[in-house]
Amino acid sequence: MFLKAAINGGRTRADHAAVPVTPEQIAADTAAVLAAGADVVHLHVRTPDGGQTIAPDALADVLRAVRSTAPGAVVGTTTGLWTCSGPEERYALVKSWEVLPDFASVAFCEEGAAETAELVVAQGMTLESAVWSVDDVPALLASPTLGDNVRVLIEPMDEDPDTAVAHAREMAARIRAAGVTCPLLYHGEGATTWPVLRAAVADGHQVRIGFEDGTDLPDGSIAADNATLVTAVRALTS
Repeated sequence: MFLKAAINGGRTRADHAAVPVTPEQIAADTAAVLAAGADVVHLHVRTPDGGQTIAPDALADVLRAVRSTAPGAVVGTTTGLWTCSGPEERYALVKSWEVLPDFASVAFCEEGAAETAELVVAQGMTLESAVWSVDDVPALLASPTLGDNVRVLIEPMDEDPDTAVAHAREMAARIRAAGVTCPLLYHGEGATTWPVLRAAVADGHQVRIGFEDGTDLPDGSIAADNATLVTAVRALTS
């Protein structure tokens, strides 16, 4: 089973003392989750004040640290609009990346998603496209890069676990009905993390775990670190 570790997202050390935020911490955590059984790592570059950024220099610092600490690691990052002032700045920043991640994620709920996805592919990165609701699926299916995706991320934003699972399955069904054959990956957040992950396993799809999604283990206790979460998924699916 393919497992992505999403090691930080927007969480800070106020949320959990082991959230990796500096380049060195992100690099060390990348090595740890891969050793625990993750296949790839999704990371968010952080500013000194704890914010998120896709600025090229900051991204380069993190990627160099990761590749020094964990040679051969396959790592990706976000292109989320929340990291910048809007679609124009996002496009300019991604275009200016010189040290490239292996893959980048583009959310099709956001303005300028199709253009950003085309840029990711043109720059030589692997593309992941994401849908957050059923309403995002038509934009994904109309995108020129639909056939370039290594996987499609299905990320229901619902707070109720049963609703999140139902919406994940509805999005997946619509995507498959349109003829999309690349792998699908479900993931939830907070209270929906484990129910959505279990649904992905039951449906034969890829999964994601890590502090970006939640800090709890399946029994409700707090995980010591991201590697513990990865170990829990591997135990759940063994």
